[in-house]
Amino acid sequence: MSITDSQRHLAERILDLAKTKNVTLATAESCTGGLIGAALTEVAGSSAIFERGFVTYSNEAKTDMLGVPEHLIHSHGAVSEPVAKAMAEGALTNSAAAISVSVTGIAGPGGSAVKPEGMVCFGLAQNDTETSTVTVQFGVLGRSNVRIAAVRQALEMICDVLER
Repeated sequence: MSITDSQRHLAERILDLAKTKNVTLATAESCTGGLIGAALTEVAGSSAIFERGFVTYSNEAKTDMLGVPEHLIHSHGAVSEPVAKAMAEGALTNSAAAISVSVTGIAGPGGSAVKPEGMVCFGLAQNDTETSTVTVQFGVLGRSNVRIAAVRQALEMICDVLER
């Protein structure tokens, strides 16, 4: 899956802003499977700002690589704001980055009444700042389109924080 023109534009903007602010980034991805990191590293010069990416598709990977407490996964489910928050904070803790974004969701097909297809939770962690979370209901767009929408949302979140 290649990145879209809008993703490239956002990634280029992120690269420029992060370089100007001397900030590095990390990602913690589940349902996007590394696509956020791929979008960022598609831009030449991204090695100056992209510190690392964690692809933590399984619950075990979330716990082992990012330190997400098992009780959060059992209590709230892997697709939840508490887990997205812990993933973002774990990526920050386990990297030299100043900003991290996380994503965990139900790309489809499938889902449930409580956690429908297209539901994606995001976390954004920064040094010395409260971690923010948001859940977006993209709807039944199909697996690829949910993943593309989730990448765009994550890139927009990074861009927004860098523009402040």
